[in-house]
Amino acid sequence: QVQLVESGGGLVQSGGSLKLSCAASGIDFSIHTMGWFRQAPGKQRELVALINSLSKINYGVSMRGRFTISRDNAKNTVYLQMNSLKPEDTAVYYCNARYDLSSPPYWGQGTQVTVSS
Repeated sequence: QVQLVESGGGLVQSGGSLKLSCAASGIDFSIHTMGWFRQAPGKQRELVALINSLSKINYGVSMRGRFTISRDNAKNTVYLQMNSLKPEDTAVYYCNARYDLSSPPYWGQGTQVTVSS
């Protein structure tokens, strides 16, 4: 079965950095668009970043210039480097995999990121 396992979350001070990882199994990783989404308490889940099979990247507006998504197809892993973190970045971060828009998305269990002021 498909598994997406996130790691790397935690507590960090404002201005700090974290790097999230998502290890995928059960899918042909190299042909899937991989992404990171986040959900803060009381808010809707929002896009953080997407990277497709050709490594074309899209970022959510508030993440541009601070976050970097990357993928390693040899390791079936997608990363999210987060710099200059702000308290408003506090959320559960979810890994996502999707082949195309007609296919169902797969989700990880999420990893908590907490940024203290």
